[in-house]
Amino acid sequence: MASTPLHLGAALDGAGWHPAAWREPNSRPAELFGARYWTDLAATAERGLLDFVTIEDSLTVPQAPDRAVDRVRARLDAELIAARLAPVTRHLGLVPVVTATHTEPFHVATAIATLDYTSHGRAGWQTRVSGTASEAAHFGRRTIDELTTAELAEAVTSGRFPPAAHELFDEAADAVEVVRRLWDSWEDDAEIRDVATRRFIDRDKLHYIDFRGRFFSVRGPSITPRPPQGQPVVTALAHAPLIYEFAARGADLVFVTPTHDEGPAPIVRRVAEAADRVGRVGEPLRVYADLVVFLDTADATGAKRLARLNDLAGAEFVSDAAIFTGSADALADLLAAWHDAGVDGVRLRPGVAVDDLSAIADVLVPVLQRRGLFRTGYAETTLRGLLGLPTAVPNRYANA
Repeated sequence: MASTPLHLGAALDGAGWHPAAWREPNSRPAELFGARYWTDLAATAERGLLDFVTIEDSLTVPQAPDRAVDRVRARLDAELIAARLAPVTRHLGLVPVVTATHTEPFHVATAIATLDYTSHGRAGWQTRVSGTASEAAHFGRRTIDELTTAELAEAVTSGRFPPAAHELFDEAADAVEVVRRLWDSWEDDAEIRDVATRRFIDRDKLHYIDFRGRFFSVRGPSITPRPPQGQPVVTALAHAPLIYEFAARGADLVFVTPTHDEGPAPIVRRVAEAADRVGRVGEPLRVYADLVVFLDTADATGAKRLARLNDLAGAEFVSDAAIFTGSADALADLLAAWHDAGVDGVRLRPGVAVDDLSAIADVLVPVLQRRGLFRTGYAETTLRGLLGLPTAVPNRYANA
């Protein structure tokens, strides 16, 4: 095993990241909204000894050109999927996407804490900003001046976001802070459960968080005791300095999207610079590179599979992340090179969920194991432990 082993996760999004993935023979489109489909994917990921799966979610359905009906345009709630996966998995980290923009942080805190209990310490949260007017219209409590596609692309490229975007990420940063304080609002030994004295809790070990900020005023404490991990893992996807700074302010792990040409080294450097700008202290922000994968199978090469899917969709597949097509050995070469360039791990996005996740677990992982780059068994019982994060997390209120 290498001195710094590669960490590996998978991002699950319906039938897969390609919009035509649901039309592949193994994709089980009739089962996409059933529990068995998702438990089978989780079992595959756990068979491959992956650190975690993230579960995509959004307050809007995937977009389709010209109101096309040949795309999967519906979702299940990611946090509830994770809750269903918790009792049927033993080691796999479960990280649902939950928006911070229209969801009260109190609700996020209790939901993720509950997931941490039902999974025995394997919960995480991928926080997301919802920046469109259509998402805001679902709630009717605020209006959002959204960026056009061209404006967003320019902002990501230049790093210059308008004030409204800064406000959304400031709000999300406050939401993360509130959630983290609520997780600490019960001390670890606050529950006495002494039948003889009729005392279930030690009231002195429950704490008001008294958060007062620009966007939230939350007194606390939480209604859910401190999660088994103390602090479940907080993650974010980032494409630009503004969002690197958001991740550095409150996340444990950031997903980034390097290109094939540049590799991850420049982004790793920018993330470190962002952490310095916001004054991050303590544990360094872990950096994971995102990569969409179409692996060779017994039936076709990854390139041919992607070409066939593009023909079905009637358009070339594009992604915010780099796209890989090829063999497991070639992918292992790329992952090793990116690991050497400074990323802590890689989050693979299966182009076709059933086919590519199986290839990751059954073909890619053995290649990485033979090279000493990946574990041969689960040695830790919590997601924080799997990721190499401290497992004994101090409670900020314990000595108050």
